[in-house]
Amino acid sequence: MPLRLFHSSGDLMADRRFEFARDLQLKGDLPAAADLLEQALELAPDFTSAWFTLGEIRSQLGERDMAIAAFRKSRESDPDDQHGAHLHLIRLGDAQLSEMPKAYVQALFDQYAPRFEHVLINDLDYRAPSLIFKAVVAARVSAKKPALFKRAIDLGCGTGLAAAAFAKQVDHFTGIDLSPGMIKQARASGLYAELEVADMIEGLRGKTDASADIVVAADAFVYLSDLAPVLTEAKRVLAPGGVLAFTLETHDGGGIVLGEGLRYAHSAEYVRGTMTKAGLKLLTLESASPRIENNEPVRGLVVVAEKT
Repeated sequence: MPLRLFHSSGDLMADRRFEFARDLQLKGDLPAAADLLEQALELAPDFTSAWFTLGEIRSQLGERDMAIAAFRKSRESDPDDQHGAHLHLIRLGDAQLSEMPKAYVQALFDQYAPRFEHVLINDLDYRAPSLIFKAVVAARVSAKKPALFKRAIDLGCGTGLAAAAFAKQVDHFTGIDLSPGMIKQARASGLYAELEVADMIEGLRGKTDASADIVVAADAFVYLSDLAPVLTEAKRVLAPGGVLAFTLETHDGGGIVLGEGLRYAHSAEYVRGTMTKAGLKLLTLESASPRIENNEPVRGLVVVAEKT
């Protein structure tokens, strides 16, 4: 994953204490790390990175109430919440399940962009684009339709791995990503006719009705809790007979949960119901692992739907 987000406190001594605390945290000396962070916060009470790291350590120590207090202070000191304290508060049961802070997602992937492809392909056995490609081809063959598309939209396009998978099937690719760093990498790939920095829903809202023949999202919807808005916009943007294809993470229960990896997992039942409400015809809903994490396959779904 990307380098850890750090915002200086503006106080050299506080920053140094933070650095020492991080070293101790990584070595497993959590009580000593917490003590140093408390010292840093005495010097710089609005030190967002220190509050966030203290929240992590208190959580690791099983000190739930103290962890919640620290994550709240992190969020208060940075209302945009680039560190993602709100997600930890959800995990700790102190906040309702809700969408991720946009600033957090943008900061996460801006840091990740230079190493994104290397890590995914070499370390995580990433295969979401190929899963989507194979599912789309199978669905089109079953329907006796060609798996060729004039206009495609790649949501959460990243560096362009999904566009690479579909390069021979698509004439015109538009990529949308919230991270300027990812868009820079995607532009260098030469796979896209158009690229724009926007979140997925906003990006789709800027497109005219029936302006795409296929919309793909490889491991992008795991950063959305409620899929209804993006499915509704995708349906509007798709031409009749157009295809929507994406991967998700999933779990055994119902509805939506925020997993340990701070990504949303959607149940198959939820996907079916949301597809029906959006007016999309579900063609494929299959279990498939998009990548490896902690030496275990991540449980996922590959989904293909059609606008009828």
